[in-house]
This record gives sequence, C-alpha cells and structure tokens, in this order.
Amino acid sequence: MAKYRIAILPGDGVGKDVIEATMPILKKLEVDAEYIYGDIGWEFWRREGNALPDRTKKLLKETDACLFGAITSKPKKDADAELDPSLRGKGLSYFSPIVRLRQEFDLFTNLRPCKAYPGNPLNYKDKIDLVIFRENTEGMYAGVEFRPLPDAVRTALATHPKFKPFAAVPADEIAVSTRIMTQNGCRRIVKAAFDYARAKNRKSVTLVEKPNVLRETGGLMLETAREVAKDYPDIVFKDANVDAMCMWLLKNPYDYEVLVAENLFGDIISDLAAQLVGGLGFACSGNIGSSYAVFEPTHGSAPKYAGMYKVNPIATFLAAELMLEWLGETAKAEALDGAVAEVIKESRVRTYDMGGKSTSLEMGRAVADKL
Repeated sequence: MAKYRIAILPGDGVGKDVIEATMPILKKLEVDAEYIYGDIGWEFWRREGNALPDRTKKLLKETDACLFGAITSKPKKDADAELDPSLRGKGLSYFSPIVRLRQEFDLFTNLRPCKAYPGNPLNYKDKIDLVIFRENTEGMYAGVEFRPLPDAVRTALATHPKFKPFAAVPADEIAVSTRIMTQNGCRRIVKAAFDYARAKNRKSVTLVEKPNVLRETGGLMLETAREVAKDYPDIVFKDANVDAMCMWLLKNPYDYEVLVAENLFGDIISDLAAQLVGGLGFACSGNIGSSYAVFEPTHGSAPKYAGMYKVNPIATFLAAELMLEWLGETAKAEALDGAVAEVIKESRVRTYDMGGKSTSLEMGRAVADKL
C-alpha cells in the first residue's frame, strides 16, 4: 500500500498540459504515492451545473494532498450562457471552484514563494527571494455580494452616513461587495507568516494593508498583526500600504523577506512579485489548512494554448516541490528544486516565454533527467 494518496485535478486548458509534464518528475523521484485523478472545472459547470462536483470533494477528503492544474472562470452572464440548456433557469450560480476549495476545506494560508533562479533571462533582478502569505478564505473574496441590492441590505447600509450619496440609486443599478475579515482569520495568517519566518531563518515580516482608508477591516488586521508580532521579538515587524508596496517591490525587492496580506491585496502583490522572478510560469502556490493542502501553479487555463504543450510548466514543478515539502519529503523536494535550478541555469531547454521553443513535456523530461 502506498504511503500517500494524492489527488490530481488537471482542470481546464493548459492545466492538463502542465500536470502531464509534471507526473514523470514525481515518478522519477520515486514518491511512494497513489495518484487519483478527479473532476473540476468549466466542462463540469457546463454539463452538470457544478464546477466542483461532490465526488471531487469526497476524493479530497480521502487523500493526503492535492496537485491542481488550472481552471477557467468567466463572468456571471457568460457562465449562465454556457450552461447546458437543460440546466438553465434553475437558479444555478457559478463560483470559482478553487475559491470554493479554499473556503470549504478551510485552506486559510496561500503560500507564494518568489525566487529568482540563476540564469533565468526573465528575472527582474537576480537573487530576489521573498515569500508571500495571503489569507485565503476571507476579505474581498469571501463572495458576499449583492446585485440587485436587496431592500434589507439597503436598509442596513442606510444606517451608515457614508451611504447617503448612494441612497437613491435604483436596486438594479448598484452592486455591493463586502470585505469580511475576522480577528481569528487575521491572527492565524499573520502567525503562519511569523512561524515560517522563524523556521526558515528570515529576519522580517511585513504586513501589506490599507488601514488609513479601510479603517475598520484594515485596522483590525494591523492591530491583530501588532499583537501577534509581540510573540516574535527575534523577527522585525513592518507594515506598508498596498499601493506603496507595489512601488517598493520594484524599487527595493531585497528589503523584504516575508510579506503577509488579506485575500485581495495578497493576490495583487503575489502576481507583482511573480513578475520580478520571471512571471506566472515560475509562480507556484500552496493552499494550506490545518490538515489538508492543495498545490497549484498560479496561472490561468489559457484556453488558446490548450493541448499545444506550449506554456511553461515550471510553476507546476515548483507546486509539486511545495507539496513534497508539506508532506515531509524534504530530501525529494530539495532534489526537485535543484533539478529545476540546473535546467534553468543551463539554458538549453526553454519554453516560449523564456525565448525558446521547447514544449512543456520537453521541459518536464529535462528536469526529470537531472534527478
């Protein structure tokens, strides 16, 4: 019997390509695992009205970890239009399945390493090495939105003096999204960032927020982070506004080691930081909870490239590396990281984004050959 049972969710578009490129690497590493493929993504929304079928959630509950590819998401009207005709008019509503996974499995930490590998022609600067902790279940992505605006919600909002300019706007001409943050949600993501900094011998943690404008939600995050920081006197705590951080990451990327932010701000700075080290082809993430985790590249499904094996699969290789480390397979994770670094440095195998003509599968074979 295998030591691990790992769910594989290729998803849509190039998600299938990059997962296919990654599996021979895991085989070469001789991971003692059984890999079970599951259903997720756009085709299941269209055919079944559910992009995250119950059978897939059951699969995840019966496995130790999950490696995920990519999914397609579209705006509400487009999603409704692509439903099978037999499912239309039944009140079905599309919601991103990866966001649902994060919330339903309480995968509250989104871990985003951003490391500049030597020899990568896409590096903004060499030797960048920072990690972002993004809260994964709350904030602007909690999904509590209204359009048209229900009377009950309007009545509640009308008690706030700053809603006065919007009071007469018709219900179907106004949309409201909520930014929901809890003290527990703030505390555990900040604590995860500090724990990581201490374990990895990183000297500072920087909170990225906007409490001067978002006074209640941003204020709660800042106050909570300051309290948590008191338990880590060996680590420097800093805070910065999200708009300023977008500038400072470009100007002084070496000034930061660990960044922590709520969901939306973490999403934004994660992609910015990814571009510093080569773009989304090098950007992996781990969606980590107390007892389960889903690992993925952070790029989209890029439907126009589906089946062409054109996109850079390194982000998926690095997602597999994060998965191995989380499972406790540290030596195998380090071996994979070394193999990726060697292939990048040699520059013989490069996908189109790196200025080459190699396929996703060729990149996978090159990395596997280094193991």
